[in-house]
Amino acid sequence: MALAPDTKGSAQAGQNIDAPELRLFVMALFFIFGGITSLNDVIIPKLKELFTLNYTQAMLVQFCFFTAYALIGLPGAALVKRIGYMRGAVAGLLAMMVGCLLFIPASKSATYAIFLAALFVLASGVVVVQVVTNPLISLLGPAKTAHSRLTFAQAFNSLGTVIFPLVGAPIILGKLKDVKVEDLTGPALDAYRMAETQHVVNTYTALAAALALVAAVVWFNRNRLKGEQHEQTSLASGFALLSQKRFGLGALCIFLYVGAEVSIGSLIVNYLKQSSVLGLDDASAGGYIPYYWAGALVGRFAGSALLRVVSPGKVLTFNALGAIALILISTNTTGHAAAYSLLLIGLMNSIMFPTIFSLACEGLGPKAADGSGIINIAIFGGAVVPLATGAIADGMGSLALSLALPAICYAVIAYFGWFARNPAAAEG
Repeated sequence: MALAPDTKGSAQAGQNIDAPELRLFVMALFFIFGGITSLNDVIIPKLKELFTLNYTQAMLVQFCFFTAYALIGLPGAALVKRIGYMRGAVAGLLAMMVGCLLFIPASKSATYAIFLAALFVLASGVVVVQVVTNPLISLLGPAKTAHSRLTFAQAFNSLGTVIFPLVGAPIILGKLKDVKVEDLTGPALDAYRMAETQHVVNTYTALAAALALVAAVVWFNRNRLKGEQHEQTSLASGFALLSQKRFGLGALCIFLYVGAEVSIGSLIVNYLKQSSVLGLDDASAGGYIPYYWAGALVGRFAGSALLRVVSPGKVLTFNALGAIALILISTNTTGHAAAYSLLLIGLMNSIMFPTIFSLACEGLGPKAADGSGIINIAIFGGAVVPLATGAIADGMGSLALSLALPAICYAVIAYFGWFARNPAAAEG
């Protein structure tokens, strides 16, 4: 899952410090919340099965998670400005830990709404930590190598999106029993849900323990940054940038890209379970999720080299058209061709977020920080587009037809890449 750059304002410490041990734990933060975000793709089919949800209801998982970007992004940035990077990171980690632990009462009550509330709290912590990590990794070392550190940290995020589903899918999905939930009622249904959701609880309880450990380490190092300063900026100045066509279209594309990426990732298990595709069970289909995110991991390394010699706008257009082509192939074929063409969209996604961001903010100069704040809010697309995709799947009775919405998202992104293929200064 791609990450937003520094969320609000330009914040910098009085001096960069060389602290390898702190860099290690910041890398761990990237790894953890990248992995936690991708675990949504695993728990969606689990909850869909246990609570007999339609696709629209199941996509409320992503809606509640990504709504936190719209509601918590700005307050989270204000909190970090008030208490500083290190204490802000601790606050975010503790919120994530609380969100993980809320899965316990959610399981005991066997109530879907409480699971959604837990996910929102968890995501709120993720947003706060994300506000901290990008600028913080830039401070922890020489200024001249800040870009390489951030790129390396982003790779850890991608690594998390691969490993967490790889480990979590067998644990969360592998225990579904040969029982038809729709045949159960009353206490028997509640007991079954409590028993089966315990596998989700165990996974997130272990995550809570890991988050507590990382939070303790960060807290003990809370005074390591000296002379930390934060520039205060107005919200209005950021929203005013939307009137600029290049930036406004770029912010829209962030909204659409995150929505398309999350929609496809969320449907992988149910898509591969179809008899016309691979006809797998939940656990086996969940084992394919890491391939989707691994494509993004590989593509980021390859794309970083390609973008040095080819216009970023043209690369973005190519990848967006490639994603559309893969959707068309997947929805018009069967078996392994349908499965692997869907998974390969992860490779096309790889360079989209950073490329859209850089193209949108190109030429903003001192207003770039305000622009990144608006783009952080645009990640809310991860809440809206998956919900709409689920509604289409329910209304049309077809997962294949629902992928038309992500395809439309990629078409807009392809247009933006071509529109922004030339440097901002060269535009008339």
